[in-house]
Amino acid sequence: MSARDTALSTLIACRRAGAWSDGALKQNLARDGLDRRDAALATRLCFGVLQNRMLIDFWLSRFVRGSLEKLQPVVLDILRLAVCQLAFADKIPPSAAVSEAVNQTRRCANARAAGLVNGVLRSMLRSEDAFALPEDLSVRYSHPQALVDLLRDCVGPEKLEPLLAAHNGNPPTYLQINPLRADARTVAASLEAEGFTVTPHPWLENCLTLTGGSPERSAAFRDGLFYVQDPAARMAVLAADPQPGMEVLDCCAAPGGKSFAAGIQMQNRGVVCSCDLHAHKIDLIARGAARLGLDCIRASRADATVPDPDRIGRFDLVIADVPCSGLGVIRKKPDIRYKALDRLAELPAVQARILETQADCVRPGGVLLYATCTILKRENEDRVSAFLADRPDFTAEPFTLPGGLSAPAGTFTFLPCDHGTDGFFVAKLRRQS
Repeated sequence: MSARDTALSTLIACRRAGAWSDGALKQNLARDGLDRRDAALATRLCFGVLQNRMLIDFWLSRFVRGSLEKLQPVVLDILRLAVCQLAFADKIPPSAAVSEAVNQTRRCANARAAGLVNGVLRSMLRSEDAFALPEDLSVRYSHPQALVDLLRDCVGPEKLEPLLAAHNGNPPTYLQINPLRADARTVAASLEAEGFTVTPHPWLENCLTLTGGSPERSAAFRDGLFYVQDPAARMAVLAADPQPGMEVLDCCAAPGGKSFAAGIQMQNRGVVCSCDLHAHKIDLIARGAARLGLDCIRASRADATVPDPDRIGRFDLVIADVPCSGLGVIRKKPDIRYKALDRLAELPAVQARILETQADCVRPGGVLLYATCTILKRENEDRVSAFLADRPDFTAEPFTLPGGLSAPAGTFTFLPCDHGTDGFFVAKLRRQS
């Protein structure tokens, strides 16, 4: 199985079954047994198509007779994959991209369609302006216009294009070191010995950026020397400032990154109740904690919208990283941009229920940390403002973060174009003593 075939099968799965690209790609990479280099190529090609689908279709529409929608769906998948290589993959010879696309079409469609694919791609190669960029930001960065308008309302016109461009970038993998078992230098040496390329994060201590494959395959990962987490998510926990001996509740915890960050910050002393609604994710959290040696973490199933009398007023810190639109992680899940926006309408009500329910679990003097992986104000600042209006026993508390970042109003929004992180929102809310 080649990298192009793995990428194609992932694109087909996303189209047919509505599968999320990151999950489908991970499954297909494991199924096809690609080596590190081919796995990286398959990832770049699959994500490249999804990140640039509207732009690729704009280019194709000038060379395909009739409407693209009239093409056999798998033929359009193959054309998109080939154009992605021609336009964005400098190290792939154009002849190889065209030849493989023709072969894929013969295998997956028919000889007549293979002739069409060959003709379209060769016509594009002969054209001097086949890959000219349109002025329209929606098409240029492959974001539906309704999403572009929504993001403009959030970040303003000056930051809109940098944000759209960042969504189409290739984010590194961030490794958060487990200092209970090793230091950053030891972890870096172990990974480099296995062929990975790692560099220290420029301003976040005990964080490495990694390129060159899947870190989960490394000995350092198996030995619990690090976990994978975006810097913004870890800094959200740093804002909450968990201390050794505390009782902490992470009420929407899966896959467990913030629970791990809290447990490490607490030096594995105290208790972190790590909960999630979905039972199958509890084992994921428990296995991650065991790998990292964090026996302070107690993983269990719970519904964050349902009050639990046993937890009222019990916790020094409650972390509520609530279900959200996910528009802050478009660069990692590029297909989010194509989902219907009307499905997001119910999220603020769910977020409000979780906030209200979990606020009662905070002891007097404790902290409620509200977080989302989106930048939409209606899910972030508006939720916090409404909560504080209803709960005068809570106030927003200023905090500072590494990298010279500060939140004098008690809230902070990370942007990929400004901070190199996911789009992420955090609010620190202190309950009055």
